[in-house]
Formats: sequence, structure tokens, C-alpha cells
Amino acid sequence: MEKVLLEINDLKTYFSRTDGRDIKAVDGVSFKIREQETVCVVGESGCGKSMTALSVMGLVPKPRGRIAGGEIFFEGKDLTKLGNDEMCGIRGNRISMIFQEPMTSLNPVMTVGKQINESLLVHGKATKKDAMKRVKEMLKTVGISRIDKIVNEYPHQLSGGMRQRVMIAMALICEPSLLIADEPTTALDVTIQAQVLDLMRELKTKVKTAVLFITHDLGVVADMADTVVVMYAGQAVEIAPADELFSRPSHPYTRALLESIPYIDREMETLFSINGTVPDAAFFPEGCRFAERCAFYDNTICSANSTVDLKELEEGHYMRCMRNAGRLQADE
Repeated sequence: MEKVLLEINDLKTYFSRTDGRDIKAVDGVSFKIREQETVCVVGESGCGKSMTALSVMGLVPKPRGRIAGGEIFFEGKDLTKLGNDEMCGIRGNRISMIFQEPMTSLNPVMTVGKQINESLLVHGKATKKDAMKRVKEMLKTVGISRIDKIVNEYPHQLSGGMRQRVMIAMALICEPSLLIADEPTTALDVTIQAQVLDLMRELKTKVKTAVLFITHDLGVVADMADTVVVMYAGQAVEIAPADELFSRPSHPYTRALLESIPYIDREMETLFSINGTVPDAAFFPEGCRFAERCAFYDNTICSANSTVDLKELEEGHYMRCMRNAGRLQADE
């Protein structure tokens, strides 16, 4: 068993509203990532996936945003207690991030080569003389041809797939221990998406990095994940090994997400969808936050206003549900 690289304990990331109420974007999330492990975080928009990643990176938007509680241990250090200078030494060096949209994440007035080169120079990983050589080697590694020309081009001159490869090269150039990928294939077509995922798997083995992969796509989760964290309304509602989660999902929300996937060999008159929407983060209900949308809601069990804790069903498999005493049966 690999040792724990990142451990998030009861993380709470809040945003202050002008009326004094807090928007609880992340509200008590806990999970671990081991060395060279891929952990996929999945859930609908507004569930707190990206904000969890930004909290790890120390990039919570200020002044409204803040980490209101919890711990983020990375390589034995609590990142929530580090100053900006210390975080700058970790960010882009020991922890790197691929953002959702490369066109808005890359600097439009800097050439590709200079942007990747900057990471090496800032973190002292190469001299000016050797840095561009390293940049070209990494661009070759991520499958970019015409390297001598590409390093002198600007982001708008590249295709979406090429820009995403540049982002991956930039994220991995310093050989981080942890790579955070926030929906890195969302803006790409299916063919390029497959190429990028294959590339990430290959580089994970080569660079020996752990990956925190955020996505909406359960097909990608099945293909990439060792462990899956299902988030809903700012909380982790189920955590399990990928094979276990897909073969025996426990939380009603997880089951609903899996039911939403269309299958070619399944006769379906209409596509399944989950009724309702994720509740407003400023007005989360007491007790179970999924109750209003849950197909297994039971007024005698689920109506309590008490806190719903994340409990272990069996080794490595956790669920946050009022009906935690036993697994939900398929015929319920």
C-alpha cells in the first residue's frame, strides 16, 4: 500500500454574502490520495468539485472566499497554515493543476515556450540555458510535433487539443507529486478527449505522479479512477474503489448518476434524469441534502434534522445517508 500523499480532513470553504450569510461551497469534505493513485471526483455542477481543488492549490478567490475550517495535509504539511510565499513554492512545483479551459488559462500575450519555461525558472529546476531544451523535450513527450515552431507561437494559433497538451506539459514540467486535472477534456471533441486521457495515463506512469481528476463524465471515471469520490451539495456522499462503486453503488445519488448513463444494449423509451436541482449553497437544508430528490426517501427515516455523517460500510467504502444501517436493495 502506497503512503498517503494528500489528506483532506473536514474541509470547509465558504464565501461571504453581503447579507452576512455564508455560501458553503465545500462543507466538510474528507478524503485521501495515495502516491501514484488516481482519485476521480464526480458530481453535478455546483457540488463543490472545483472549489475543493482550488482550496488545495490555495487559490480560493478573495476577499469573499476563505477556508473556514478543516485541514489539507500534503507531504506532511498542512497547506491551510502556509503563507503565500510557501504556497508559491509548492504550487506549480509539487502540486500542479490543469484548468478546465486552456484558452482562458494560458496567457494570450506570451509564447507557448516562454509560458512553460517560466515554471522551470521560477522554481529553480533549470538554468536559462537548459530550460528551453527541457521545454522541447516535454512538448515532444505530450505528443506535439513541429516543436521548434510551436514554442514561438501564441495560444490562439493552436487548436483546442494542442492547447490542452501545452497545459499538460506546463503542469508536468516540474514533475509534481500531485496533478489536479479539473475537467481537462470537457471542451474537446471525443477523438481528442481519448488522446488526452491516453496521454495522461502514460505520463502518470512515466512521471510517477498521483492524480486528482475532476469530471462529470462517468465513462472517464470508469476508465481512469482507482478511487471515486461522489460529491453532492458541498459534501462527499460516497467514497469507494472504482470497481466497487460501479458494481455496487450504495448512495441514492450515486445510483441515480449511474442510471442516467445511456447504454446501447438497454431498451429505453426516455433517458433517465434526476428530478430537481442541487440546492443553493447559501440555503442548504438540515439533515440529508439529497432528500428532496431521492427516489428512496422515507419520511420515518429521512425527515430528521440531525447531521448525516459519512460512515464506513466496509473497508474503503463510505456513504453519507440516513439509511446507513444497510445497503439499499435493488428492489426498493
